[in-house]
Amino acid sequence: MYRGADCGYVVTDRPLGGADTLATSYTLAQAVKKIGDYDIILGGRQAIDGDTAQVGPQIAEKLGLTQVTYAEEILKLDEQARKVVIRRHIDGGVETVEAPLPLVVTVNGSAAPCRPRNAKRIMKFKNATAVAERKPEDADKYAALIAKKPYLDIPQWGAADIDADPAQIGKAGSPTNVKAVKNIVFKAKESRTLSASDADIEGLIKELLDGKIIG
Repeated sequence: MYRGADCGYVVTDRPLGGADTLATSYTLAQAVKKIGDYDIILGGRQAIDGDTAQVGPQIAEKLGLTQVTYAEEILKLDEQARKVVIRRHIDGGVETVEAPLPLVVTVNGSAAPCRPRNAKRIMKFKNATAVAERKPEDADKYAALIAKKPYLDIPQWGAADIDADPAQIGKAGSPTNVKAVKNIVFKAKESRTLSASDADIEGLIKELLDGKIIG
């Protein structure tokens, strides 16, 4: 909202916990359906924990929408023709595609940064919160603020609010299960220092060819 969004929604609930990409995409798709009246659904390419890049495409599939992944820039938006032209940054180069609205777009890290936060909007929304963010002891303070400025109350939705099927959310809807997390440190058994001489380079290449490591 600091950057110009009209409003926001917080989707949080205990039954949603422990979700993998399948359950997460279902939850988000249900929230998008509840919001409705959308043209472009924007998301990041991937999260920093799983690095799977699956949630965006799965949302598109669940909503029955076209998807454009690895987007770097929206070049043209034609509202009358209900089409958008997007440049994608892919392995080996750049691709320009045209897609119909509505659609899901996942944004690549090489895209331009978000617009700067607006100072006036920062001041306007600095006390905006959802219920989950408020401490019980501050209930009276937030009640007084929201009574004067209703826009400071960010809507919060749980599983029931988005009509989520309990079997498709959280751990119940997640076929992926993490059995254990281990910290593994690789240790080199031996190491060698090579110079930039032709003899050292030729010897290394011969060794790699003999070991069928390259070829």
